[in-house]
Amino acid sequence: MSSNWKKTFKEYAEALLIAVILAFFIRSFVVQAFKIPSGSMLETLQIGDHLLVNKFFYGIKLPIWNTTLIPVSEPDCQDIIVFKFPEDPSKDFIKRVIGIPGDSIVIKDRQVYRNGEKMIEPYARHTSARINPEPFPMHRWPPHRYVPKARDNLGPIEVPEGKYFVMGDNRDESYDSRFWGFVDQQAIVGKAWRIYWSWRGLTEIRWTRIGDYVGE
Repeated sequence: MSSNWKKTFKEYAEALLIAVILAFFIRSFVVQAFKIPSGSMLETLQIGDHLLVNKFFYGIKLPIWNTTLIPVSEPDCQDIIVFKFPEDPSKDFIKRVIGIPGDSIVIKDRQVYRNGEKMIEPYARHTSARINPEPFPMHRWPPHRYVPKARDNLGPIEVPEGKYFVMGDNRDESYDSRFWGFVDQQAIVGKAWRIYWSWRGLTEIRWTRIGDYVGE
């Protein structure tokens, strides 16, 4: 093996190693790609949207253990977040924050009230014409399954410290905090940031969505 070939091989190996380290660092601490697999966030997010999730927005976390090393900010009401699904942490979910620690949440005939104030939610979508009038008994909440009673009338729910109450924008077709409870702060991966790709196959590429800021 010639010395020139060895030198070239070493340079490429070093460049590849640096690229791998940078990719790991960026994915662990800065941004992560996420694909929308279901319609629970329609119309805000479409099936086939590919997002960049800002992992730095809420703080720097230690990978694997999800321990916050340097806090930056706290999730706020109406932020769209990606988090580890409480019932199966191997899965990432995306929902909108409705209640933050200390909030009181009430859902009455589909309308959400936060701390006694009616929330303005132009993003909320309903596909069912029927409202289930009977409230879900709070001593049995969360039911850990989809229950129509819990969908339309629920609460009051007091959000504990370090927890968040989240809901999908597609309210009648979202499995969220109404059915399985709170999201732990340490389970939050990051804040949904921008759409970098959107399609439903090669014949339906949504060019106008590419580059859109999530939440606007």
